[in-house]
Amino acid sequence: MAAERPAEAAGLAAASMPSGLFSPEGPDLVVHADNASVLPGLPGGAFTMVYIDPPFNTGRVQKRQELSMVRNADGDRTGFSGQRYETVKGALHRYDDAFRDYWSFLEPRLMEAWRVLADDGTLYLHLDYREVHYAKVMLDAIFGRDCFLNEIIWAYDYGARTKRRWPTKHDNILVYVKDPSAYHFDSAEVDREPYMAPGLVTPEKRELGKLPTDVWWHTIVSPTGREKTGYPTQKPEGLVRRMVAASSRPGDWVLDFFAGSGTLGAVAQRLGRRFVCVDENPQAVEIMAGRLPSARVVKV
Repeated sequence: MAAERPAEAAGLAAASMPSGLFSPEGPDLVVHADNASVLPGLPGGAFTMVYIDPPFNTGRVQKRQELSMVRNADGDRTGFSGQRYETVKGALHRYDDAFRDYWSFLEPRLMEAWRVLADDGTLYLHLDYREVHYAKVMLDAIFGRDCFLNEIIWAYDYGARTKRRWPTKHDNILVYVKDPSAYHFDSAEVDREPYMAPGLVTPEKRELGKLPTDVWWHTIVSPTGREKTGYPTQKPEGLVRRMVAASSRPGDWVLDFFAGSGTLGAVAQRLGRRFVCVDENPQAVEIMAGRLPSARVVKV
């Protein structure tokens, strides 16, 4: 399990987060705010599951960083609390300038995700093929490589098709746990899938279905379906429900601080979980307020 980190390491400053806004006995929350101002005000270890689907391109101004360390037990330097580090980020910066921008935006938020996770908690980070390899390096540094659980491939079959390369029809979801010896995972709660070759299994197995693997075939949100909210990056409830069911229990708190249309909140309500959804986009908050009428909406 990763070592405890100093409060300032996350690089985000608590701003106007109201004292006591979040409490284990309080209501579900939709928070209208920049997550950078909200995350430091959330209590550590409060959430059994964190799911985030961040923007893939930040557009932030580049800042040169000459030398940075990545935590590694066999690294070449010693830092905070005797942790060993190796010089990795500097080399990556020289390889691709875009990495520097993405790291400066996402890394402090992922460090906060680590902090607010319960000891048996799980992080699901939803990205696409353009950024997932950078994020994997970040999460190995923040959580520790032994805390990597899975890379889930969400495969779908919708949209335009190029004839100049293999059409890209999948997203990547990185799964990390706070403690690899104590994380919660309940496969019995997960929806099962039909066998691809049902004639090769017994009738009993065919009727029960099979547990999903790390490749999930699931349609996108239908443009004409009842689930559609109109939010451009909305994710299907069936996809998020599988994560929530496996990695949290009824009554547990779950968090999404790039909440968008509030799919995590909608799934949490149906499964009896408590939720906090954070987004700074007024359109997202308006959609969530309508979709999650029992939640308290707060502007920070």
